[in-house]
Amino acid sequence: MNFEELEAKVVEWSKARQIIPNSTPQAQFLKAVSEIGELADAVNKRDLPATKDAVGDSLVCLINMCALLDITMTECLELAYNEIKDRKGTLLPSGIFVKEQA
Repeated sequence: MNFEELEAKVVEWSKARQIIPNSTPQAQFLKAVSEIGELADAVNKRDLPATKDAVGDSLVCLINMCALLDITMTECLELAYNEIKDRKGTLLPSGIFVKEQA
């Protein structure tokens, strides 16, 4: 299954449980922030199963937020990719990204 198909299934699941339309973008965003906190904890503990779970839960909340805003994660990801695709540079071992000079 591709991302768009999974995104549609999450929206269907959320509608069936009345998350959409009874939640708000703000509530789903706050839930996503909570899930990102769980993700940070899982990454710090190097707990791969918990990391995968937290990434998935975060995505579900963001998909719900987008659905409530009548946009899709796919279009948001495409927009972000189009902004970064031509950027050139390198991430140093120190964590600093050095842009390539034109």
